[in-house]
Amino acid sequence: MEQNNIQEIKQLLNEQNLDQINDFVSHFQPFDIAEMLVELEKEEQLLFISLLPIQLGAEILEYIEPELQYKVLHHIKDNFTSSLLNEMSSDTIVNLLLSIHPHQAKRLMDFLPDDYRAKINILMSYESNTAGRLATVDYIAARINWTVDQTLQHIRKVGKEAEIVSYIYVLGSRGELVGVVSLKEIILAKSGTRLEEIIQGDTISVLVHADQQEAAEVLSKYDLVAIPVITQDQRMIGILTVDDLIDVIHEEATEDFQKLGGSQPLDEPYFKNSIWNLYRKRIGWLLVLFIAEAYTGTVLRHYEDTLSKQIALSFFVPLLIGTGGNTGSQTVTTLVRALAVGEVQFKDMFRVFRKEVSTGVFLGISMGIVAIIRAFFLGVSIHISSVVAISALFIVIWASMVAAVLPMILHKLKIDPAVVSGPFITTLVDGTGLILYFSLAKILLHI
Repeated sequence: MEQNNIQEIKQLLNEQNLDQINDFVSHFQPFDIAEMLVELEKEEQLLFISLLPIQLGAEILEYIEPELQYKVLHHIKDNFTSSLLNEMSSDTIVNLLLSIHPHQAKRLMDFLPDDYRAKINILMSYESNTAGRLATVDYIAARINWTVDQTLQHIRKVGKEAEIVSYIYVLGSRGELVGVVSLKEIILAKSGTRLEEIIQGDTISVLVHADQQEAAEVLSKYDLVAIPVITQDQRMIGILTVDDLIDVIHEEATEDFQKLGGSQPLDEPYFKNSIWNLYRKRIGWLLVLFIAEAYTGTVLRHYEDTLSKQIALSFFVPLLIGTGGNTGSQTVTTLVRALAVGEVQFKDMFRVFRKEVSTGVFLGISMGIVAIIRAFFLGVSIHISSVVAISALFIVIWASMVAAVLPMILHKLKIDPAVVSGPFITTLVDGTGLILYFSLAKILLHI
């Protein structure tokens, strides 16, 4: 179906019938049109954008990669470039300007009005992955001494340029944020009412240097659709909207998943990464873990005499170390996410430890029972079956203990637990689990 749509666009572009083009795009969302635009040839992309209404064209450009955004804006006529650029949201413009060469960015900056350019420069000055960098200046602000009638007139004047009109941000004489008023409250207030009379106190906000993940957590916690971004002296520089922070949450979750596998997170979508880049992201930790796993062989060699006397013990080595690693990975995954969203903190370590060890006891008993059944079907003696079952119990409990503590310690030390915990715990439990197994075998079997 999508390929048919692209062919239809190509045909319409050949005919350059504006009415038919506008009728065609009216059946799609801007995101869908953006996906079609990417599939067109370069000249077709430029022609397509130039034939669309400016507001729609700008919205479509916001859904494509900065590289293509620049190519389109650079090759169309200057008047179209200026109109499209000034219609795009400020956070998108910041991302675009920071993604291209400074000389290219300067050319685009020249299309922006002086006051707007100054605001964009301020946003660009903040570090990446902070609230200030993600903020947009396309919001509606009002002065605290305005009446609701003045505010409504202001909304009608600038509302089209704002990303949201649900909240009106009330500022003091120095541009400091003093409160927020909803559009509903303004509409329902009596004529002549001043904003200071209906303002909401204790405004939820984030500082410009706050991490983007922290901002996303605040927005989610208070169920807001937008949150103001302020400086240390309460001066408002922009807002973060829920659609921007949904992208942040998605990026952070993707990054954590990649780190949990012992790989550095990818900076771009999967298919945009070269084989060399995938290799470079993975090889570091893979080598570290490979070297660390070598001590498992050392443990096996140390207990070579034990294995030679009871060959059947070797049947259960993969089963036991796999069970320990899996247990640790389950616990780590749960705790890393809980730490990321603020459900668990370092001060909760002992509570977490008790909970996970208790859970580990029940899991260990269950795995011990399954181990006895497995041993029975392999035809080994009851003595070895007992060793395997008890080992499974202790290995699961041990893995739960390590996995409960390590992520929290790493988090406290400002080391991302996602990139270390999972692979490290699997490696650690492999070797120590074998030591537990063979030690119990020597004691219980009198070897």
